[in-house]
Amino acid sequence: MTDSTATLVPAALNRTALNAVHRNHKAKMVDFGGWDMPVQYRGLIEEHMAVRTGVGVFDVSHMGDIQLRGPNSLAAVQKLLMNDASKLQIGQAHYTAMLYPNGTFVDDLILHKLSENDYLLVINAGTREKDVQWVRQAIGSMRGVHVTNVSDYYTQIAIQGPKAAATLQKLTDVDLAPIKNYWFTWGKVCGLYSVLIARTGYTGEDGFEIYVPSDEPTSARVWAEVLAAGEEFGMMPCGLGARNTLRLESAMALYGHEISDSLNVFEANLGRYCKIGREPGGAADFIGRDALLEVQKNGGPTKRLVGLEMVERGIGRDGYPVFSLDGERIGEITSGSPAPFLKKNIALAYVPIAFIEVGTEVAVEIRGQRVKAQVVPTPFYKRPKVGSPVITAPLS
Repeated sequence: MTDSTATLVPAALNRTALNAVHRNHKAKMVDFGGWDMPVQYRGLIEEHMAVRTGVGVFDVSHMGDIQLRGPNSLAAVQKLLMNDASKLQIGQAHYTAMLYPNGTFVDDLILHKLSENDYLLVINAGTREKDVQWVRQAIGSMRGVHVTNVSDYYTQIAIQGPKAAATLQKLTDVDLAPIKNYWFTWGKVCGLYSVLIARTGYTGEDGFEIYVPSDEPTSARVWAEVLAAGEEFGMMPCGLGARNTLRLESAMALYGHEISDSLNVFEANLGRYCKIGREPGGAADFIGRDALLEVQKNGGPTKRLVGLEMVERGIGRDGYPVFSLDGERIGEITSGSPAPFLKKNIALAYVPIAFIEVGTEVAVEIRGQRVKAQVVPTPFYKRPKVGSPVITAPLS
């Protein structure tokens, strides 16, 4: 049965196969990069805390997927992406990015090695079309590689939190325990065969992302079964609001905020994922490498992304200016909000190299007032290691 509220979706917006489910459950919907998506169900803080202390489920079907297949697919990946895919084993994934020739970001993504000649790129929703065009432009003329946009083939559901494995284990005959972080496998989930099960996510917690057929009845059934399986752990459906605060506590970059086509890898503090030392020449000489070598040769970046914690009362929001204590404007916040689990006001911001040391004090302008903040280590939050005590919220 289709809820009549589904007809209220603006015609210009894209919808995932779970759109009617979200609207049936009275989720608050927003336009997110051209997609009609839930920003929250019961409330951002409740949803955030469910993921940190139990388990939450997200519809992330708006994410894009590009498959590269063929005998030259590894060479294509090596040319296209900054990390070193030659180190990946079948069933392994890693974080990486596509760069423009000047070293700035086309997009960041997760690369999965499906087989020796088969790779899956999971890209951001807001950059889907641009990314597909860029991939075709950058490697489309290479022989021995086939580029397929499979974005609409899957409903992607993220099950995140310390009880994610216990929840998903009820729905699959695959033993999830051996799957390491950033590894994946295929198996039967909710009666569906050959479901891709990846131990990945965007919350800083343990969790899985499953890829099921994108037809509405199947998607809705799996969503309902996931919610039922997690009920004993206090599972909540979660929206983009909690997804944003969770990734911010974990200092994960968001395109259009911490990374963009005007920022390079070193400025974004993501150099550890950029294997600039790969042998130059041929497919290994990834797009953007020469520009990044020039940055290194000229002394490195002049600014860098840092974590800020508000020292005085106030919330630094996206776009707020950052000043030195002498009154000079030195940068701006890229992402900022209260951290529901940490019970602090935190932010990510670009500042000159002279201000990146932990403990450096700066000021954030909030509604015309300068409010003191300090540079702190990132990520702001790290999940406990396996075997650690059950997570509880810190005291106020």
